[in-house]
Amino acid sequence: MFQQILMPVGQSLFGSFLVGFIPILVVLIMLGILRRPAWISALTGLIVGVVIALFVWKIPANRAVSAMLEGGVFALWPIMWIVFAAMWLYNISQRTGSFELFRRFMYRHATKDKRIQVLIIAFAFGALMEGIAGFGTPVAIGAALLMGLGFPALEAVVYTLIFDTAPVAFGALGVPITALAGVTNLPAGDLSSMVGRQLPFFAFILPFYVLLVLGGPKALKGAWPAALVGGLSYSLTQFAVSNFLGPQLPDVLAALVSLVCLIGFTKIWTPKDTEQYQTYANSVAAETAATGSGTLPELTGAQSFKAWLPWLMITAIVIIWTFLKIAAIGTTNVKWPGLDKLVYLTLYHKAYDAVWVFQPLGSGTPILVAVILTAILLRVDMKTFWLAASDTWKQLRFAILTVMEIVALAYLYNYSGMAYTLGLAVATVGAFFPFLSAFLGWIACFLTGSDTSSNVLFGNLQVVAAKQLHLNPVLMAATNSSGAVMSKMISPQNVTTGVSTGPLKNQEGLVIRRTFMHSVILTLILGVLVFLQAHVLSFMVP
Repeated sequence: MFQQILMPVGQSLFGSFLVGFIPILVVLIMLGILRRPAWISALTGLIVGVVIALFVWKIPANRAVSAMLEGGVFALWPIMWIVFAAMWLYNISQRTGSFELFRRFMYRHATKDKRIQVLIIAFAFGALMEGIAGFGTPVAIGAALLMGLGFPALEAVVYTLIFDTAPVAFGALGVPITALAGVTNLPAGDLSSMVGRQLPFFAFILPFYVLLVLGGPKALKGAWPAALVGGLSYSLTQFAVSNFLGPQLPDVLAALVSLVCLIGFTKIWTPKDTEQYQTYANSVAAETAATGSGTLPELTGAQSFKAWLPWLMITAIVIIWTFLKIAAIGTTNVKWPGLDKLVYLTLYHKAYDAVWVFQPLGSGTPILVAVILTAILLRVDMKTFWLAASDTWKQLRFAILTVMEIVALAYLYNYSGMAYTLGLAVATVGAFFPFLSAFLGWIACFLTGSDTSSNVLFGNLQVVAAKQLHLNPVLMAATNSSGAVMSKMISPQNVTTGVSTGPLKNQEGLVIRRTFMHSVILTLILGVLVFLQAHVLSFMVP
């Protein structure tokens, strides 16, 4: 059995931390400075990580290979199976004209002001997609919608990435919270309540924040009432559902409430300066010229139904699937060969389980059912159905490779002990730990691209540190999940999927350079909030 070494560099925790951080730094430099494609950057970081894990942390080669293989398989199922199925649905909507009708519906019935379009699509609709599927899907679909409304590709991706923070901890119908409860043995309800007393604050401020990013104080001055309606309706619903119903539906219900409130609000209020912020002008001009009417044609009831069908279908199927617990049918726990209980967790004084959970009816399977039912209702022929699948493969093939590489690196970090060295180093700061706790989740999500995987990686470490420092374990475990969401906008996995539907493929570094400071700023704000919750605002902790 391989016993993890926590301080391999001269018995120095700080020195070991610096060396252990090198693979992460390599990925950031490759992406953000050298501007290499994400799959090359992730591969380079993985190679560097293997060398350090083998020769510094001394993990046996067969254990390292087995860990990376498990990570690669986990990346394929469930992560990329969810993304592939959701993107298949998107491509069917593209090939049938449903997505074009959805774009026209948003323009006709919502707003012509790009500030409000960002709030409706990137914030509310994106949160709905995060609540259902997650793993980069809301960025890919939301950015495609914004580009269809006339947004430049880079702006569309950046805005959706920034907004894809507040809903992430409750994404995929609460899977990150239930996973966190599983690894920490803390009640899922308490963890849901605690995250629900952190992220609603960000859900409230993000609409104002993104409008400032979009156009500065002038843009915010004209559209702040819409930001208030969207942020307040979402944050109050997310708080209420997470605290009183549990982790499954905060995103879905909050997104639906916010979406209805925003669209309804635009029926009775329009920014006075909306002429300065119109989008989609060229497309509208072409369509109105073609009709000769001078106005954009009104959608019929059948067209509106066709526009919304894919998204209503996926929402309904996934919710029903979850409440009937269909995903649990046929679940198989595979003890990973060459790894299960063959690594000793020095920090926790126990053998490390290596179990891959295979759910044939979980992850992307309910989304596939939505794909099939949508195709039937839209009367899609078999050729179009499989061409949409081919489109999806062409869009995601490099994203799949990137995710496999980055998750393989995360598993290597985990089983070699490098991850626990990083976490242990951060946990030595004493009373200041609550502030830095958010950055533990931030690091883990950068590595894995997933709030769920971040919680599996560092969730229990947060609890161990909390008990050593006499802090509330529920607060610190929840902070891991909340901190992870701030890293989604710079995670290679998330960004690669997000750019898959537009012209920014292989330009992930450009996107990350635009989002990096926003990620750091929001994590710093979270750190301050958690510090106050730990030492001053203890009444906010369940």
